[in-house]
Amino acid sequence: MKTVHVGAIPLGKGHPLVLISGPCVIETEEIALRTAEALKEICEELKIPLIYKSSFEKDNRSAAGNYRGPGLQEGLRILEKVKTAFGIPVLSDVHRETDIPAAAEVLDVIQIPAFLCQQTSLLIAAGKTGKPINVKKGQFLAPDGMKSPINKLEFTGNDRILLTERGACFGYYQLVADMRAIPIMQSLGYPVVFDATHIVRIYGVPSKDPQGGQPGFVPTLVHAGVAAGCDALFLETHPCVEEALCDASSMIPLDRLKPLLKRAKALADLVRSWEGQDD
Repeated sequence: MKTVHVGAIPLGKGHPLVLISGPCVIETEEIALRTAEALKEICEELKIPLIYKSSFEKDNRSAAGNYRGPGLQEGLRILEKVKTAFGIPVLSDVHRETDIPAAAEVLDVIQIPAFLCQQTSLLIAAGKTGKPINVKKGQFLAPDGMKSPINKLEFTGNDRILLTERGACFGYYQLVADMRAIPIMQSLGYPVVFDATHIVRIYGVPSKDPQGGQPGFVPTLVHAGVAAGCDALFLETHPCVEEALCDASSMIPLDRLKPLLKRAKALADLVRSWEGQDD
């Protein structure tokens, strides 16, 4: 498996578990900075490398009037401030080719949303930046189907690729995590991120509705994903989830994150201690 560096952070076999975390969507500068500061403090104490994630735009919303984020210019300004203030790399989604040049000026990782993981023009434009690209596996794809986006990115000469497992369709409204996806996608040659928060969303129910997610299952999924050998965890969090403007029913409250990460780190260290052993 290739090691992919995000700044000074290595992801891949033989390297520590990495955390990708932040609010689902950028809401205010104050919330972004407060969350980033808390995450940095937690991760420094637990010795977990951190990549800050928050979207300047969430284009896949269930209603036209739902909050979609501050937009490209303001969102990148806030992410730049987080990056400068705390010295941590930042990640956000891109939805269209025209956003990529500006995004590449600020982002350390460009993320391709799950529903766009097959979008050839978007992948090629992102790949040409030379930046690390995190491709979220579409709910409709088998794990080995990620060979397609990999090939499109490699076509541009970019092999700084991360693959994210975020569940597969289970009926019409729920997702299920198939832990085989982690080693299968790793066998394609790149580090795999496990997204335990999007898996618990109940689609078709508004994200602010308590019935719109099952966050109580996030710890179980985190433990399973780490035990299966994921290279990074993707966990969306918010200092006040009940007031969050996107994915309120699936994010982890910021004040509950540290104990979960402490257990995940201990489990990850144990799993990594087994590498290279036959029995």
